[in-house]
Amino acid sequence: MARKYFGTDGIRGETNKGAMTAAMAMRVAQAAGAHFRRGDHRHRVVIGKDTRLSGYMVENALVAGFTSMGVNVIQTGPLPTPAIAMLTREMRADLGVMISASHNPYQDNGIKLFGPDGFKLSDEDEAAIEALIDQEPELVPASEIGRARRIEDSRGRYIHAVKQSVSDKTRFDDLKVVVDCANGAAYQVAPSAIWELGAEVITLGVDPNGTNINDGVGSTSLDAVKAKVVETGADIGIALDGDADRLIVIDEKGEAIDGDQIMASIATRMAEKGQLRGGGVVATVMSNLGLERYLEGKGLTLERTKVGDRYVLGRMRSGGFNVGGEQSGHMILLDHATTGDGTVAAMRVLASLVRSNRPASEELRMFEPVPQLLKNVRYDGASPLDAETVKAAIKDAERALAGKGRLVIRASGTEPLIRVMAEGDDACEVEQVVDAVCDAVRAAG
Repeated sequence: MARKYFGTDGIRGETNKGAMTAAMAMRVAQAAGAHFRRGDHRHRVVIGKDTRLSGYMVENALVAGFTSMGVNVIQTGPLPTPAIAMLTREMRADLGVMISASHNPYQDNGIKLFGPDGFKLSDEDEAAIEALIDQEPELVPASEIGRARRIEDSRGRYIHAVKQSVSDKTRFDDLKVVVDCANGAAYQVAPSAIWELGAEVITLGVDPNGTNINDGVGSTSLDAVKAKVVETGADIGIALDGDADRLIVIDEKGEAIDGDQIMASIATRMAEKGQLRGGGVVATVMSNLGLERYLEGKGLTLERTKVGDRYVLGRMRSGGFNVGGEQSGHMILLDHATTGDGTVAAMRVLASLVRSNRPASEELRMFEPVPQLLKNVRYDGASPLDAETVKAAIKDAERALAGKGRLVIRASGTEPLIRVMAEGDDACEVEQVVDAVCDAVRAAG
């Protein structure tokens, strides 16, 4: 059954349009409040947000919706998505809500929901909430309306949890670190956590004004942090996105190190200590073939899922894995968090540098990626993937890469785009394969 409101990561869209209006946010809160009503205790929800201007509007609408259903609200102010997941579980809340559109520009916003265990909701929970959104809510009597309060120590709680992800003997005294917070949710907590362990911290993207989140800074816009690392002679750069659930690293030469390399590094160190569970790593179909080959050489496996950290997390939980993520930088370390946490992953990376006493360009480049090319083709009308000419082009491409690479074709979950990705040892062949499929998609679209 097609989803009406929820996408791969909650509800997201341009603010004041479609599913991202104040009225819809209130209905979502009322539906979620009704769905998570369990027992006769006073119910509670934790609400956090990133730094978007529209966060005030969405937050107030959510508060109105939840309190109208008799749910007490705890507001944290700007905090990373993983912090809200952590506080939901720690405070024995019935539900957690993060107001964020992650790496999107400030005009967009979103609503991410967490269950009482701190994990993102299942498909079944989201379907049940969707069904309730379009129904008239059963409001509580005036005497049972919920209360709202803001807690002041939420940042300190999260910083403490982040530092607990590394050994209590770990110090970063000899490291100079550029921390780029994308003018987003981690603008206070990430630099503080790293500084408290002794590093010299140079900040970037820590001056949010409501409209500059992800604007020329952060994990999806790396030029600024690359330049700052080189300019200051830093040992490493840490680039987070708007809600700080993903991480891209910059080495001392100003070169980017993506999620595949970070996963390889973390998994290798954990395997050496006997701490890696599941026998390998979970990633998506977009992770580089080089990562798969590297892990196989270490006697480890790479299990692939559909694109989306919720699918990675689902496989991790069902298979007993504790390391997973995406090439784009979502790092899920289940020993320390219930969702992707860029700051926790950064702490593990910094600890690895300290132990090895090697530069980031050596310590964090675990394998040589095979040539990989991704192109997007926009279309109008029905999906071109149903056209016989496109199916034939895909079969030809798969034959060309057989035994030498991979082809991944998928429709975007948020835009009318077909994403065509191929990788293999021969860069020229990879480009030819991708172009041939893209040409077929364009002709059919």
